[in-house]
Amino acid sequence: MTEGPLSGIRILEVGTMLAGPYATMTLADLGAEVIKIEPTTGEISRQVSDAYFASLNRGKRSMCLDLTVDDGRRVLGELVADADALLVNLKPSAIHRLGLTYDALRKYNEKIVCVAITGYGLNAGDDPAFDYVIQAATGVAALTGDPAGPPVLPGYSSADNSTGLTAALGLLAQIISGRGGQIDVSLRDVMLSQLNYHASAYLNDGVSPVRRAGGAHSYYVPAQMFPTSDGHIALFITHDGFWRSFATEAGIDGFWQMAERAQRREEVLSVVTSTLATDTAENWEKRLKPLGVPVAAVRTLPEALAETPEVVVEAGGARTVRCPIAVSDYVPRYRPAPMLGEMPTPHSLVE
Repeated sequence: MTEGPLSGIRILEVGTMLAGPYATMTLADLGAEVIKIEPTTGEISRQVSDAYFASLNRGKRSMCLDLTVDDGRRVLGELVADADALLVNLKPSAIHRLGLTYDALRKYNEKIVCVAITGYGLNAGDDPAFDYVIQAATGVAALTGDPAGPPVLPGYSSADNSTGLTAALGLLAQIISGRGGQIDVSLRDVMLSQLNYHASAYLNDGVSPVRRAGGAHSYYVPAQMFPTSDGHIALFITHDGFWRSFATEAGIDGFWQMAERAQRREEVLSVVTSTLATDTAENWEKRLKPLGVPVAAVRTLPEALAETPEVVVEAGGARTVRCPIAVSDYVPRYRPAPMLGEMPTPHSLVE
């Protein structure tokens, strides 16, 4: 085992709940030293559950600082002087008030990279911007669910998780540049960016995205969820080779070209739906996967974890899902989430 690719990188985190802590935990998994700065009462997600906190904070160290007082800000300056980056996700007004920006901290370290995760931008105000609110505000919810029913929110925090990874990328990009500076990442902009081809179709061709049954793709047909005789299955046919393999196994004749399938969408979906109803989701997966057809029967999370035990790791007694980034010749040390204030502040360290 070698050192992680981010060994020697020190990152300070003033984060809450999900987006910020997930970003820095991923960096910690890759070898960075992450110091989580918390109030004496602890970061709020400690109150959710031990498992929740562990899932976002393994491998970090915790230091308690009161950033609302001069002494706390002085200690923060000492930490910044010896750090590579500071990642924050708070309201913009709090970030500015507590001096957690590059302009406020560059006097301690010209090369410090300051990353701010906010709802709408560092200078865009304090409107509440939780994950589900952003999904509703950016069009994600409007595209999700059955077209005959109400908009639906995905069952997990897609905006927070996506923003955390985006912020981690921005942080590393600026560190690699060798320059300090301010990185501004908002949940709103990340989700609008991830609606890429939908946004492009509207901006360039005036085509507004619509909610389709089964979560159907805008361009590929068939590419969506289908009911079977027992359970549901996701089928994702993106080119004619996949279609030939699927159609031959399913006993469907015709629709051999992608353009034809798109033009005759409803006919294709009718035939595919009736055909898939003749067997179970489990059996269709067994029949189609060996042919290379992109397909999966719908599983619950417990079922998925049972099938992939290798992704489950233990960090100080808490079982979590491993880092998704596999680096050759490196296996992360999954250390537990920190006890509150376990790391002494610089001025109390013994020389």
